[in-house]
Amino acid sequence: MASPVNRTYLRQTRDAAELLGKLIRLGRKERKMTEEELSGRAGISRRTLQKIERGDLKCEIGLVFEVANIVGVKLFSDEEDTTRYTYGRHIDDRLALLPKRVRRPLKINDDF
Repeated sequence: MASPVNRTYLRQTRDAAELLGKLIRLGRKERKMTEEELSGRAGISRRTLQKIERGDLKCEIGLVFEVANIVGVKLFSDEEDTTRYTYGRHIDDRLALLPKRVRRPLKINDDF
């Protein structure tokens, strides 16, 4: 069995996760929700909620987004909703034009 890899993250990544965790904690407290209430509503353990609120980068991103939405943390501004949808469609169109698999370019030796 392989041993777990100690993953390091960039400072900006750690800061962003910590900020999102703080925003989630603030949203929970502003709604006067206990950790038990929020974790129960999200279908997660209290311990997992505590990790999310600390900005633990090992938490599943779907859980973090779900908890953020439950407490009203806006992941995108209202005006970005349409932009996000349009941009997402643009990305889908670009991906459809690219090959399904990525291959390394052939190395051509053209030294004569």
